[in-house]
Amino acid sequence: MSLITIGINHKTAPVDIREQVAFTPERLPEALKQLTALPGVNEAAILSTCNRTEIYCSLDNSTASNKDQIIVNWFSQFHNISLEKLTEYIYEHDHPETIRHAFRVASGLDSMVLGEPQILGQMKQSYAEANQHGSLALLLGRLFQHSFSVAKQVRTDTAIGSSAVSVAFASVALAKQIFGDLKPYTALMIGAGETIELAARHLHSSGVGHIIVANRTVERAETLAKQFDAEAITLRDMPEHLERADIVISSTASSLPILGKGAVERALKKRKHKPIFMVDIAVPRDIEPEVDELDDVYLYTVDHLQDIITENLKSRQEAAEQAEEIIEAKVTEFLDWQKTLHAVDSIRDIRQQTEALTEEVLEKVLKQIQQGQSAEDAVKFMARTLTNKFLHQPSSQLREAGKRGHKDVIEAARTLFLNKNKP
Repeated sequence: MSLITIGINHKTAPVDIREQVAFTPERLPEALKQLTALPGVNEAAILSTCNRTEIYCSLDNSTASNKDQIIVNWFSQFHNISLEKLTEYIYEHDHPETIRHAFRVASGLDSMVLGEPQILGQMKQSYAEANQHGSLALLLGRLFQHSFSVAKQVRTDTAIGSSAVSVAFASVALAKQIFGDLKPYTALMIGAGETIELAARHLHSSGVGHIIVANRTVERAETLAKQFDAEAITLRDMPEHLERADIVISSTASSLPILGKGAVERALKKRKHKPIFMVDIAVPRDIEPEVDELDDVYLYTVDHLQDIITENLKSRQEAAEQAEEIIEAKVTEFLDWQKTLHAVDSIRDIRQQTEALTEEVLEKVLKQIQQGQSAEDAVKFMARTLTNKFLHQPSSQLREAGKRGHKDVIEAARTLFLNKNKP
């Protein structure tokens, strides 16, 4: 089996393309089912975040040489995006580059924010979903588990995570650049996921005056709000509270925008056109792009945060070099493990045959003891019989190899059974 990754990310495509190929939670189970039904695809997992969509597959080596194109064609059809357009932006990693790529992604080395930790949680979620829907088996499952282990070692052994840098952090940093002291201002957080929680934490620690959390389910909003003495509302009630918001940060899993130009216009009118700073971290976008046309709105997407993020990368470059060395060693380790898989079936068959022979001889020995034979004689019989049975087939094959001049077989047998070379 071999591994393959086909994807699109913030380096290869703008946000309007990335949002077209994002997998919503509702469609993910069907996508995994369709992927594993493709010719030669044994396993599949999908990683879909605001900055990347990646398809990981393990493939049957007996499939046709165009196996990668089959997956790309499916990717295009599933999202109803032309193949010609899609191929402008996608990248592909074959085995073993897929292994290296997965380790780098999990460790935050391929993220917009170098070393950011959120991607590891997102990869764990992708693994859990694929596992839940039965699209993982030995090879791809081990790749993800190994990725988690590598990411942990990178974070432990290097300074890659020494400073609090993330898309959420960059959003708050930009708000502080615009407003200065955040104490007089109110922030509206749309969503209640990990990114919003992190942004709320940064806002709270920066002294923002008040936080409102809006979510589809008010229970989840209340759970998050309690951490920051915040206010919880539903998305349905959000338009009524929008006028109170000086800062809006949005990150939901909605497939359609949840904040339109009309709602923002009405809020601005009630605010007497006091400006609103908005950051749309979601992919697909939560805030209609037309909102940016309004004079009193400063709307940023994840792509606009790149300059701020770049500022915070300098301290992590040396740590990233150390991380790359760890990853290279771990790629070799994974490949070595994969090579052992070729012997697994043989080891299992040998063990099963040996256990069957042992059970057969043991049954005879127990009968002999029951019939009055001494334990000493029974044990001697068992030792001789087991030795003869275990060595009968190898001895026959070695004699045949000697007749045919197959010295490699004889040397292999000496390595297996004697663990030393011929004297």
